[in-house]
Amino acid sequence: MTEFDTVIHGGRVATASDLFDADIGIIDGRIAAINENIAGGGRRIDATGKLVMPGGIEAHAHIAQESSAGLMTADDYYSGSVSAAFGGNSSFIPFAAQHRGQSIADVIATYDGRAAPNSVLDYSYHLIISDPSASVLEELPGVFARGITSFKVFMTYDLMNIGDGGMLDILTVAKQHGALTMVHAENNDMLKWMNKRFAAAGLTAPKYHAVSRPELAEEEAINRAVSLAKLVDAPLFIVHVSTSGGAAIVQREKLAGTKLFAETCPQYLALTRDDLDRPGMEGAKFICSPPVRDKATQDALWRHVQSGTFESVSSDHAPYRFDATGKFANGADAPYPKIANGMPGIAMRLPYLFSEGVVKGRITLQQFVSLSSTGAAKTFGMAKKGAIAPGFDADIAIWDPEACRTATLADQHDNMNYSPFEGMQIEGWPVLTMNRGDIIVENGELKADRGRGRFVPRKPVDLTGKPGYRAKELDPAQNFGAEIAP
Repeated sequence: MTEFDTVIHGGRVATASDLFDADIGIIDGRIAAINENIAGGGRRIDATGKLVMPGGIEAHAHIAQESSAGLMTADDYYSGSVSAAFGGNSSFIPFAAQHRGQSIADVIATYDGRAAPNSVLDYSYHLIISDPSASVLEELPGVFARGITSFKVFMTYDLMNIGDGGMLDILTVAKQHGALTMVHAENNDMLKWMNKRFAAAGLTAPKYHAVSRPELAEEEAINRAVSLAKLVDAPLFIVHVSTSGGAAIVQREKLAGTKLFAETCPQYLALTRDDLDRPGMEGAKFICSPPVRDKATQDALWRHVQSGTFESVSSDHAPYRFDATGKFANGADAPYPKIANGMPGIAMRLPYLFSEGVVKGRITLQQFVSLSSTGAAKTFGMAKKGAIAPGFDADIAIWDPEACRTATLADQHDNMNYSPFEGMQIEGWPVLTMNRGDIIVENGELKADRGRGRFVPRKPVDLTGKPGYRAKELDPAQNFGAEIAP
C-alpha cells in the first residue's frame, strides 16, 4: 500500500469545474491520489465540514518594491508572504521593478536577494519595464529563458510611462518569446490636465484624488492599449480594471478573439469614492490608482466578475503605512498628488471575495476557485499550481465556510498600521494554507520558516481559443507584398 506523507480527509473538494467529497494523498509535496477514502498518512488532517481548494495565487502585489519616487513598500518578502498565507494564498507573483537607467540583470539580482532569503511561499516575478532601451530589449530573452514570462508597462506616471512607441517595442519582443505584457492603463495627459486644474482651485484634500482620475482616462487608455497590442497581434493583460466602460471594452475584444486578459481588484468591489471623503486626512488611506469609483460601477464590475470578463481578482497590494514612512512621506498635510499611492489587501482578497461573492450568491464556488487561483495559474504559466489533481503541487487551502468574523488589522499579519477592510463582516475564512505539502498557516498560527519558498519558473502564456487580429497593413497579401515583421 502506498504510504502518503499527508492525507487530507473528510473534506469537500472544490475546483474550478467541480465540487465533490474526497480525500487527498500527498507525497513529496505533490498530490499523489484523490479518492473517496484514503487510509494511512504520516499526518492526517481532518477537513470534515470544511472546503478543500487550491491555494490562492496572488498575481498582483508590490512587495519590497521602490516606487518611481524611491519610496519602499512597507512589506518585504517575509511579511508580505506571511500575510498572503494567512489569507489563503499558497504562492504569489510580485513585481520586480526596473527604474530608469537600470539593467534588467541588476533588477533581477536585486529581487532575488530580497525574495529568496525571506519568502515563506513560492514566488515568481512580473518584470516592470520603465526604460525599454536597445540594451534592455536585448536582455529580455534571457529573462524569458529563466521563466519570467510576464512584464508590466505603464501608460501614466512621468517616470514610468514608456509611450506608445515603447509599448509597441515591448509588445513585439514579448510576442516573439511567448510572453504576456501587462499594462496600467490611464491616459497620462488627462490626469495631468485634471491635477493642474484642481491645484489651481486649491482642491488638494484626499477626496479629490477620487475625481482627479476620470473614468474616461482609463477607458481611453484601455482602448489604446488594446489597439497597440492588436497592431502587432501580441497578448495583453489589463491590470486593475476599475470602470464599467473599461470592462466592457475587455468583454467586447475577448468576444472578437483578441489575445486579451484582465483582472479587477476587491477594492473596486468593496469601496467607493465616499471612503476618501473622511475627516481630516483619513481619506488618504483609500488613495489608490485607478481610484475607487461609485456604487453603480461596483454593481457593473460584479456583473463582469460573474460573466467571465476577468481571469482573476487580484489585490494590487501596495502597502504604504499611514505615517511619514508611507502615505505622508511628503508631509502630514501633503496635497493628494503627493500622498503615496496604494493600499494593502493581500490577506483580505480571498476572504472578501468568498464572503461577498460565494456566500451572497454572486458567484459559484467554482468561479471563486478560478478567480482566486486557477485563472492566474493558467494565464501566467504556473503549470503545476492552481488545481487539485494528481501530479500538481500540494498547494492547498482549507476553508471553514461558516466562520464569521469582523476584519481587523490583526488579521492581516502584514507590516501595516491600517486595513481598508477594517470592520467588514466576513463569512468564510481559511484555516489552513499549504505550499508543496508543507503547512504554512494552521488555525491562526504561522508554521513555516523564513526563506522556504522557491522561485517558480513559468511557461509562456497559453493563447488557445484566442485567434487574435491580423492588421491588413502588416499582411503581405494586402499591403503590396511588404514583409514587415512586427
